Amino acid sequence: MYMRQDQVTQAYDYCRQVTRKASKTFYWGSIFLPQPKRQAIWAVYALCRVVDDIVDEIESTHTPRVGHLVGSLAPQRALDDWRNALQRLYQRGGCGDDPIQLAWSDMLSHYPIPLSPLMELLDGVEMDMMTNRYQNFDELYLYCYRVAGTVGLLTSSIFGYEDELALQHAVDLGVAMQLINILRDIGEDAQRNRIYLPLDEMKRFGYSEDDLMQGKINEPFRELVRFQMVRADSYYQRSQPGIQLLSADCRLAVRLSGTLYRLILDRIHLNNYNVFTKRASVPLKTKLATASRYWVMEQREMYARNLHGV
Repeated sequence: MYMRQDQVTQAYDYCRQVTRKASKTFYWGSIFLPQPKRQAIWAVYALCRVVDDIVDEIESTHTPRVGHLVGSLAPQRALDDWRNALQRLYQRGGCGDDPIQLAWSDMLSHYPIPLSPLMELLDGVEMDMMTNRYQNFDELYLYCYRVAGTVGLLTSSIFGYEDELALQHAVDLGVAMQLINILRDIGEDAQRNRIYLPLDEMKRFGYSEDDLMQGKINEPFRELVRFQMVRADSYYQRSQPGIQLLSADCRLAVRLSGTLYRLILDRIHLNNYNVFTKRASVPLKTKLATASRYWVMEQREMYARNLHGV
């Protein structure tokens, strides 16, 4: 399908706006990517946002949260429409007037992004229509892999990598970020009658569903959250060796995005584990300081590589 350059530019700009409004942390990291990869990452994030909001932002119940898109009165049909549209896009290259699909049509002509994890992503979003409780971490991991680990696989094809091992590390980072999201949004999810904390672990720490629905912050809750934080951090740490396997022009962006997400755990601790009435967000001054420090580290690494002819 032929697209005019102005159509392509407008489509990517739409994806940029979606990313900037919905995830300041993700957007911050993307700024440090080369322009072609940056706009491709915006296209991936915008797709993730729109399909997630199909389920999370149901039109009939409430208006979308700040930074989110309008949901659907018929979420299953809307997800099926996206499945069909993306399959057509991969098979024939055609798309309609949707700006995200237009951006993806152009992006696929530049990057070999696999279809399989994209379909798994939609399967994960669909889980939110059928499941609002997870009995154990095995069940939760499947959800995290589908909605976030797959994003690591999709973006790795944009970043570029020198070893297949990078893909498992990318999955680990996606899972870590989703686990952090879950902890940050415990209170918000409870308002939607969703509990992503494994029920068997809640029982082990002596914290009930009723406690959670009431927003009770007690020592069992703090112990439960600390346990979840250790797990999220372990996935984050496992992901880090994969950054060196990515193309050099993407390492700073990925390292920064991951670190800023990891800092959300520190904010949860600083908020005394109040995830019900306080949102754990990383202050701008911390983002600036972290970006500056990592940029300097990147420059030193580049200098060392050039010095040794690597």
